Amino acid sequence: MSVIDNEKYTAISPAEFFLRYREIAGFANPARALYQAVRELVENALDATDAHGILPSIKVVIRKADPIQDFYKVTVEDNGIGLPPHIVPEAFGRVLFSSKYVLRQTRGMFGLGVKVAALYAQMTTGKPIEVITSKPNLKFIYYFKLRIDVHKNEPVVLEKGSWRKTRNWHGTVVSLTLEGDWSRARSKILEYIARTAVATPYANIVLVTPDNEIVYYERVVNKLPKPPKEVKPHPHGIDLETLKKIINSTSYKTVYDLLVKNFQSIGEVTAKAVLKQAEIPSSINPKKLGETELLRLVETMKNYKKYKPPKADALSPLSSEIIVAGLKRMYNPEFVEAVTRRPSTYHGYPFIVEVGIAYGGNTPLSDKDKPVLLRYANKIPLLYDEGSDVITSVVKEDIAWSNYLVELPAPILVLVHICSTKVPFKGVGKESIADVPEVRREVKLGILEVARRLRRYLAKKIKEEEIRKKIVSIAKYIPEVVRALTIISDGPGVSREELEEKLVNIIVARTGLSSTDIKRVIDSVEIGA
Repeated sequence: MSVIDNEKYTAISPAEFFLRYREIAGFANPARALYQAVRELVENALDATDAHGILPSIKVVIRKADPIQDFYKVTVEDNGIGLPPHIVPEAFGRVLFSSKYVLRQTRGMFGLGVKVAALYAQMTTGKPIEVITSKPNLKFIYYFKLRIDVHKNEPVVLEKGSWRKTRNWHGTVVSLTLEGDWSRARSKILEYIARTAVATPYANIVLVTPDNEIVYYERVVNKLPKPPKEVKPHPHGIDLETLKKIINSTSYKTVYDLLVKNFQSIGEVTAKAVLKQAEIPSSINPKKLGETELLRLVETMKNYKKYKPPKADALSPLSSEIIVAGLKRMYNPEFVEAVTRRPSTYHGYPFIVEVGIAYGGNTPLSDKDKPVLLRYANKIPLLYDEGSDVITSVVKEDIAWSNYLVELPAPILVLVHICSTKVPFKGVGKESIADVPEVRREVKLGILEVARRLRRYLAKKIKEEEIRKKIVSIAKYIPEVVRALTIISDGPGVSREELEEKLVNIIVARTGLSSTDIKRVIDSVEIGA
């Protein structure tokens, strides 16, 4: 008997899979795990607030949990919509259970984040996850302490309780105790919180560190991004398994009704045209379609050319106003502009690119090959894998910054935000965006649009500097000319003040310069003399 004949075949649960391969979700080492846990909890907190029309107030506390071992307790509190108590065990204790598996923009995509963090905490410290939550319309606050049964991928509730509210609090508090490396994670966590504050100037954010530092970003605007809405799938993004799932979850008697009722951009005329092209009768029950017919229908739907583009209702861009407010709050630049591009699509998924540029003020100095870059996807700051991101490629390869009067290194920063129902991330870690041609084109066009505004500002600034130099070169001679004219003048005397005023008026008339600026230069020359 061969060795292969003796091999054992077993199945593992999703929880066990992500526990074994936690690196793909960003939990590769204690430093990265501490950063990733903070990130996942903060993203959930923000989704629980701004997506529901609530101005966020987020508190993040990181404390050393053991005097000897590198264990840290991470607690994130929000003032969001809260969770129904019966949902809490599943939401925090079952991997791949989420409210995010719909066609609507959310910060998270896979329903993994907080569960993988809980698994990592469970594996490294043995401590359960703790959750306190209440919805606005509930009279009680609910508490849970739970673990994840790794083999069954099920929540195990260790403790639970409730108490009546004494004030009108609503939101969620989540605590995890995990192995971490604060000294190595500190800079990334501070950077993450700062970049989150740039994208959410409508939020109050407090961070308390293990070093007893308190970092506070106060809300500077009360405007929230437009909340996303759930939409139906677009036929260009359909596949065989998705179509089967739709058929099995609906009770429409005809394939014609199925197409009209379950897809955007398919009306009565389009449905008839698609079915005719696929050679499928309109009146047939969709559950009676065979595999070959379903494949033919999918290919026809994907290749049909006359659909309207996908709706952008599922997207929630920041808006140029919010981007400008965030950049002003953080960097106080001398120039700042932003643009929100029109919706575009890739593979049947809508996406929007937003770009902001800050220059001068407290903006950090750039490298020699590219501006300082802030990358965001669905409002999430991306801190790792910058070199492999399409945004980085565009900024370095597609933009000739000298054409926009920017000589690198310079105090210039570029913010790029991509929002979509399906951001084309390169991996589950969600830190790098793939080089999709449609996305690359929109990023480039967005940067060029704002860069042209920067060029106009810098050109005006250069012109004003040239005028200032001209004022100095002309005006510095006025005091001497006035003295000479006073000495050589005959007849009734003209005062020096009158002569100076006449000369200033002549210069103003000939050059169009400001008399105030000319007199300021004259005063500085006389003081220097």
